[in-house]
Amino acid sequence: MNESIDAAPAQSQYERFDDEEGFQQAVDRLLQQSGRELRVFDPDLSGLRLNMPERIVRLECFLLASRTRRLYIAIHDTDYVTRYCPRMMNLLAHFAHAVQIQRTDEGIRELQDAFFVLDAVHYVRRPVARFWRGAIGLGDETEALAMRARFLEIWAASYPAVSATTLGL
Repeated sequence: MNESIDAAPAQSQYERFDDEEGFQQAVDRLLQQSGRELRVFDPDLSGLRLNMPERIVRLECFLLASRTRRLYIAIHDTDYVTRYCPRMMNLLAHFAHAVQIQRTDEGIRELQDAFFVLDAVHYVRRPVARFWRGAIGLGDETEALAMRARFLEIWAASYPAVSATTLGL
């Protein structure tokens, strides 16, 4: 019995943003998408508002949607998140099984972009992290898959660096 597929694939969406508010809205839209693994690469996470209750609630909702959801974060500098983001540290403690934060190796600290990729389907990207200009792509598997592969290379050149406990246990 032959079955034909009549449904057309979902149309991908691509939108640019030029300011901080556009970036924050793009991150919130990304967190509302269904997916299993969120991968974040950022120099220091300072622009992500990780101490704002609303952002932590969105991340918590993402993680609570399924036991299989995971959040992987690779950063150059851990000081901001460990010193100024107690809400993120609490989230890390509560979801220690699902959240990992690693620090990049010295050899790749010249990377200056920032991006988020949800599975290999959706992404938010800023070509230069110190500027807010960037784009969100929803349903863009081609670009998202390339970003996921790049993240995996960055992750391989990283090491565990942030723990919810003082001893790192």
